[in-house]
Amino acid sequence: MARRTPLNAAHRGLGARMVDFAGWDMPVQYTSVIGEHEAVRNAVGLFDVSHMGEIEFSGPGALEAANKLITNDLARCADGQALYAGLLNDEGGFVDDVVAYRFSPERILIVVNASNKDKDLAWMLSRAEGVKPVDRSDDYAQIAVQGPKAVALVQRLTPVDLTPVGTYRFTEGSVAGVPCIISRTGYTGEDGFELYCAPGDAEKLWNALLREGERDGVKPCGLGARDSLRTEMKYALYGNDIDETHTALEAGLGWICKLDKAGGFIGRDALVKQKAEGVKRKLVGFQVTGSGIARHGYPLLKDGQRVGEVTSGTQGPSVKKPIGFGYVPVELAAEGATFDVEIRGRAVPAVVVKTPFWKK
Repeated sequence: MARRTPLNAAHRGLGARMVDFAGWDMPVQYTSVIGEHEAVRNAVGLFDVSHMGEIEFSGPGALEAANKLITNDLARCADGQALYAGLLNDEGGFVDDVVAYRFSPERILIVVNASNKDKDLAWMLSRAEGVKPVDRSDDYAQIAVQGPKAVALVQRLTPVDLTPVGTYRFTEGSVAGVPCIISRTGYTGEDGFELYCAPGDAEKLWNALLREGERDGVKPCGLGARDSLRTEMKYALYGNDIDETHTALEAGLGWICKLDKAGGFIGRDALVKQKAEGVKRKLVGFQVTGSGIARHGYPLLKDGQRVGEVTSGTQGPSVKKPIGFGYVPVELAAEGATFDVEIRGRAVPAVVVKTPFWKK
């Protein structure tokens, strides 16, 4: 039986269509994917992301232990700062992609993908030196408030001055009377916050955001809109676009890998070697120029020969074009390069374009 977040009854009360996602019973949409997508681009949307996992390192040596496992460098951060990072295997492939929060050198929280939480924890326990990580996932619910009106909405519900909380910064305080971690992060390409609270407070916070946001046009949003929003930004989805068989350099995520970090990280040596030799394949964004929508798993063809496959694809509601991304040989990775996507047995032309697809 699929697990349920603390907001499951609220979703059902709002008429959401529920699906199994990574072993969780989650809302995929409430009214329409396009309507929810546009609410986030133009106003504000709420997402229940309580299924994500939270793993904590605490005590003396926490910073050093956590930093050794991630590709980005928490030692360069101030307290109250967060980082997007990878957990890599020895070959430079992704165990997971994560967001790491530095509360202090003695408290680090790493937020991981729901589908990978148990794998990540076991991997961390086997590789951590000194401080051992602890699974805190049952301590948190998480609500993402995203869109151009998101900051004002959250500000009206909290006495905390949010002005100093810049992108990938966070603070703590009450929102609608609920103690929260207030993090200016997200997965949509829009401004906003991700609010972490105790599971027992989640429904109170969710309902307060819906009530207060009514004048902003707030909408509850499901996984469908979350996927179309992140695709327009070319944000990677674990299991589709990144996994243990594709390296960070191939995925275009070398920028989150600090090869000069003191103490290094797992997978660093493989990336250094691959960087010196040059990658053989790359994850590229493309636009379908013929008729059809590229979907995950569809073959990519050049001169009739399979050269890769679509990792993510959709009809972008904001860009109003069929878009996607996939791994191709490096000689087909330059902007303007062309190939075909096999859509329902037809070879449909596509062209490599600059990403992100969506720009304000």
